[in-house]
Amino acid sequence: MAFSNGASLMETDNHKKREGEGEDEEEDPFLTFIEYARSVISPEEDEDPSGNEEGYNGAGWSWIASRILKTCISYSSGVTAAILLSDLSQAWSEQRRVGGSKKRPEIIDQMKRKHRRAKLPNTVTIDSIYEKNFLSLSSVLEAVVVDAHVLPGTNIYMLTLGDYWSSNTIDLYLHRRYYDLVDPPNGILKKAREIFLTGCYLRTAKEGCGSPRLLPTEYLVILLDEDLDDDAILIGAQFCSDSFSSISHAGVKNGVSYSLYARIESITSLEILEQCGGLQRKQITLVDNDGVKLRFLLWNEQVILANLFSVGSMLALDRPYIAIAAESALETSELFCLEYGTATQLYLVPFVQHEEQVCLSSTQNRTQGSKLHAAADPTQGPKVSQVSLPCDSQGSIDFSNYPFQLFVADLHGKMTGISLYGVVRDVFRERETAGVIFLLKLEDSTGSIWAKLHFSQSWSLGRVSVGHTAYISGLTCSKTKQDRFELSWCETDDGASFINLSCLPALVNSSCLHKLSRLSDLSRRRNPMHICRVWIDQVDHCHVTTRFSHAPCGHFVKEMPSGAVQCSFCHCDCDSEVVMRAFYLKLTLADKNTKIFAWCTGQTAMELLQISPDEFYELSEDEQVMYPSSLENERFIVALVNCKRQAVHGSRDSQTPEADAVSWEITRALKCE
Repeated sequence: MAFSNGASLMETDNHKKREGEGEDEEEDPFLTFIEYARSVISPEEDEDPSGNEEGYNGAGWSWIASRILKTCISYSSGVTAAILLSDLSQAWSEQRRVGGSKKRPEIIDQMKRKHRRAKLPNTVTIDSIYEKNFLSLSSVLEAVVVDAHVLPGTNIYMLTLGDYWSSNTIDLYLHRRYYDLVDPPNGILKKAREIFLTGCYLRTAKEGCGSPRLLPTEYLVILLDEDLDDDAILIGAQFCSDSFSSISHAGVKNGVSYSLYARIESITSLEILEQCGGLQRKQITLVDNDGVKLRFLLWNEQVILANLFSVGSMLALDRPYIAIAAESALETSELFCLEYGTATQLYLVPFVQHEEQVCLSSTQNRTQGSKLHAAADPTQGPKVSQVSLPCDSQGSIDFSNYPFQLFVADLHGKMTGISLYGVVRDVFRERETAGVIFLLKLEDSTGSIWAKLHFSQSWSLGRVSVGHTAYISGLTCSKTKQDRFELSWCETDDGASFINLSCLPALVNSSCLHKLSRLSDLSRRRNPMHICRVWIDQVDHCHVTTRFSHAPCGHFVKEMPSGAVQCSFCHCDCDSEVVMRAFYLKLTLADKNTKIFAWCTGQTAMELLQISPDEFYELSEDEQVMYPSSLENERFIVALVNCKRQAVHGSRDSQTPEADAVSWEITRALKCE
């Protein structure tokens, strides 16, 4: 079913224009980064994500947002743009591989028609790597480069490889000794280039990494085809000016680089040199166009490189290490030997045995059958402002892969898989209902809406309060009896997540996801959250106490007339196992321009005070009074939100006791070194 992103019938509280009110509202850095990330990981789809009626194939907005936040949770000390883009690129590549069809890349199908080379003895297929989740160091991959690209946010080159016998592809982290060969636009390691490689370590699939990858290997040979003009020019220009006879003692001593071209005449079996401490050696005898012979020696772990060679093939050696026999204690009548040095790069023109074409009998023809491959070469259709989305038998549309950010004003009935990003304007437990249900009012730049949060046993989202910025996925929208739209969310549903950005430890130390504000900006900018560099000021006005809080939700508990201890937020009785001592801190923050009075609790207060509540409680009364004076002028990066509750009739039982009319809450703090 195609959904047109047009006007919505949604009725919202305090409806605003999407552009926001006033000129002081800046773009949210988190939302800006999501759009930037989408343009990096799927640039071809991002050019016009709504332009293909057949369906959007790029990364959905909610998928990118969820992945970024998941990475932030994993890297609690902070993330960089490079970390996020690298993770997104890897995850998206694997998502497409797993979710896509098992069809061999078209470029390999085209090249396979003229592929006549026999497999090398140790060759394994990419499909077998996936099946066994294993790759030995001596295994050979005869691969075709399907794609070569820089891992977003880094300078790391990645090759996507396929082969002639597999439907899967696999990514290889390219070794840095080959970076000069892949650098666009003239790099030789590009799409459709054949390579042999061995000595690969396999990074197996783990959580967060859906497919295996190949770690960098030095043992890579680039295949050339003398029938291709570009390859023939490369061979003639780079490798035909030098010969074995042109190698001189003086040239070697002076560090002259040679580029040599010769035929592989023989490959010896592995030798163990006991007199040299058990060194392993393989010798490859090369013959150049003048008939001069030289030995190409491989030592120890290098010997697996010989698995890539075959007798009769032409080997091009760029910058081989040249050993002078007399100075190397080599038992040979030759003056020089070639070795695989740190700068050596190898090219190979494989020997192909000629084959006779034999006509099949009519009986054989009948048993072979035929496979028809529909070579789809789609033409570009007209641009339309629609996106195809899944629709179930009840008419509900799944928006989990919707390419754009959804806003409150976009909501209508029979929507599932909704993700929203906004500010919590109210949250409380629904008291007189079966089950554990909380009502949360979420607001974005277009309006606000109530969501029912269903929990299987108890609240499980940590501390969430007024003014906090939240990302919620897995929402469903339906119409109430009052003809208004309402969201529902269940923690056990597939795709359901709730992330409180205001309390993310990584946020204050991730400059790619926020923009620093001054305290003077707080009153005039409508941004939901502000990251500021501040210091603690006026410590004589600092108010520090400890109270007991409910661990699952982070809110304070209160003692009831019956003697029971009850959470002021969850309204459930608490036992000693879920109650812990926590700070309630009110203090003055300052920067060069102004000062504000703010409050905090939990881990944030511990970061500011640099002491645990239990340790503080053990101090004497005088020590507790004097303790804040030691923090004067201590500098921090803090996240600040406006926790002033909007007046909504009947929204909850009472005002949150933590805020005590203080407008600003510190949700995270990081001490500046």
